[in-house]
Amino acid sequence: MPTDALTRRALLGHGLATGALLLAGGPLARLLAAEGAEPARPRHALSVIQVWLWGGLSHLDSFDPKPGAGRDYHGGAGKVITARNGAELSPLLPRLAALSDHYALLRGLTHGNNGHETASYLVQTGRPADGGPSYPGFGAVVTHALGAIPGCKLPAGITLVRNQGRFDEAGFLGSPARPYATGGDPAKDPFLVDGLVADGVDEDRQRLRRELLGRIDRFGGAQAQQPLVQALAANRSAADELILGPAGRAFALDEEAAEVRERYGRTTFGQSCLAARRLVERGVRYVTINSPGWDHHKQITQAMNKRLPDLDAGVAALLQDLGERGLLDRTIVWVTGEFGRTPQIQWEAPWNGGRGHYGKAFSGLLAGGGFAGGKVVGATDATGSTVSERPIAPWDVIGSMAERLGIDPALTLPGADGAALPWAPPAGALKTPGLLREIMT
Repeated sequence: MPTDALTRRALLGHGLATGALLLAGGPLARLLAAEGAEPARPRHALSVIQVWLWGGLSHLDSFDPKPGAGRDYHGGAGKVITARNGAELSPLLPRLAALSDHYALLRGLTHGNNGHETASYLVQTGRPADGGPSYPGFGAVVTHALGAIPGCKLPAGITLVRNQGRFDEAGFLGSPARPYATGGDPAKDPFLVDGLVADGVDEDRQRLRRELLGRIDRFGGAQAQQPLVQALAANRSAADELILGPAGRAFALDEEAAEVRERYGRTTFGQSCLAARRLVERGVRYVTINSPGWDHHKQITQAMNKRLPDLDAGVAALLQDLGERGLLDRTIVWVTGEFGRTPQIQWEAPWNGGRGHYGKAFSGLLAGGGFAGGKVVGATDATGSTVSERPIAPWDVIGSMAERLGIDPALTLPGADGAALPWAPPAGALKTPGLLREIMT
């Protein structure tokens, strides 16, 4: 192959781009020491765990119940549990109620968009889907702006277990900013992560395969000295180290004590929360737990009876575990979906007690990484229909997390054509009070 033909497309055709996103694992104490120079802005957090409740969690059935609003709104549940900070929560969230001093409850979230795709884009980029450039989600911006924590052998951004799919998380930043989706099911032993473990192929056989690949590699001589070839070789080496080295043990949940795994819950969601703790412990910058199945148009009470206990166990165990290990102060935990559900229940067929999409008012949690726990930000009216106090726009949350991570709001991002695009929305575009200063420590 002539030298001038060594394009990225050609190299991908030779299968040498494995691990191209492996930008970033080792004990966190060493990683912190390896961070080196201080960032230009103060940094309160190093990592983010995003719990994405795909489909839209009903705020009235979880974090903002309205027991006095009548059956058409509370659905007959009508009971609440009082958290340690005095806030009322669903009685299906007892562990989170007991840990309310670990997180801030966001009850004023609002954007008014009722479409899954457009609302997901809005919540995760802070920008409306207005036909302009396709902006990256917050996770892609974090990994682009901060990169990997030095010494980590894992990707800077990881999604458990499948990417969200409602929009392109990387936007115009493209493949280098796209998170690595593990696939597999962490509730099963072993946790078979796509690309790390080939079913039926042991480590010795994998090593032999890589040695064979090295012997038949057609690139050599002057071609091997080209920067692109060297970069891809380094990426392949990083991928090999992840597959065959100790970094991949981050996904070995069987190393955890049985009582720890039980505390998280032996469900896909619960064990994903446990895996997320192990990943940030090893220095992964941004972990997304993508939890599907919250789009409850029908029989929402029955659905909540099944889903909320899993959410309660997984998130409570995650917050408690991070706190006990000294990781919560440097890890932001962000829990939300794309919107809430309609306050008034749809009793008629075919919904039979369901709730529709509702972006006018919804709830979420924010914890760790320089955010004070035990507080409630925002409020809705008596039926949960409108935000009556301290509206919170998606950018208020994203901008606040960026501030805690030390990311400058004046950051520009390289567009698809190479032009620099402003990351933050234009001044005056938002009609809310702004960043969540009331919970920043």
